[in-house]
Amino acid sequence: MTKIVSLANQKGGVGKTTTAINLGASIAACERRVLLVDLDPQANATSGLGVGKNEPKSMYPVLVDGMSLRDIVVPTELATLFLAPSSVDLVGAEIELGDAENRQFRLRGALEGIAADYDYVLIDSPPSLGLLTINGLTAADSVLVPMQCEYFALEGLSQLLTTIERVRDALNPTLEIEGIVLTMYDDRINLARQVAEEVRGHFGEKVYDTVVPRNVRLGEAPSFGKPIILYDIRSRGSEAYVALAREFIQRAERVIA
Repeated sequence: MTKIVSLANQKGGVGKTTTAINLGASIAACERRVLLVDLDPQANATSGLGVGKNEPKSMYPVLVDGMSLRDIVVPTELATLFLAPSSVDLVGAEIELGDAENRQFRLRGALEGIAADYDYVLIDSPPSLGLLTINGLTAADSVLVPMQCEYFALEGLSQLLTTIERVRDALNPTLEIEGIVLTMYDDRINLARQVAEEVRGHFGEKVYDTVVPRNVRLGEAPSFGKPIILYDIRSRGSEAYVALAREFIQRAERVIA
């Protein structure tokens, strides 16, 4: 069975796209077929995997014109990791789809004919709660929430959970919380430790044991168009995402089994 997971957090700068790229690559390195769908008009997941932001293939015609998703998927340097690229044109998609029929279900419909080709589909949603993010949540089986360990991140998490509840009630009744990933963690900072403790205390097992640390190499890798496991496999960031991928697969496949 294919598992479709939307990565979402309306607060920017929490490591969402970094997690989409590097979790996807690390899962692929564990011999699973992975499709990363870039729904963010900033196209950072696209460029972070070495694909140009202005390539003719993008999610825009898939969502707006009904083009087959299979026609735009491109390979990456990893044999089992594939990308459905984004482009700046997606900025206009929310406006153009404003009055369209079934506008919240465009991505779900596009995935129906292709999802079975993959073990996992990861959706990188924009840092907002607009129509593109709603499409991602409506198409997904579950939501993975990357969260920075700071006070404002707690507020953002509360808003996101409210949105997930609304999507579950109105559009996708089986949507679940896949888990919460603590990112950009620095154990030298008291607030980071306090926020981590509070999140674990409230959400329990939904919070992954693996924590992604602040790491310079993670910040450098996207400028070379590579996931961290291809840029510097011995870095702390690479070790964290490989560990996260193993934990993610163990949880996901235990549930599927």
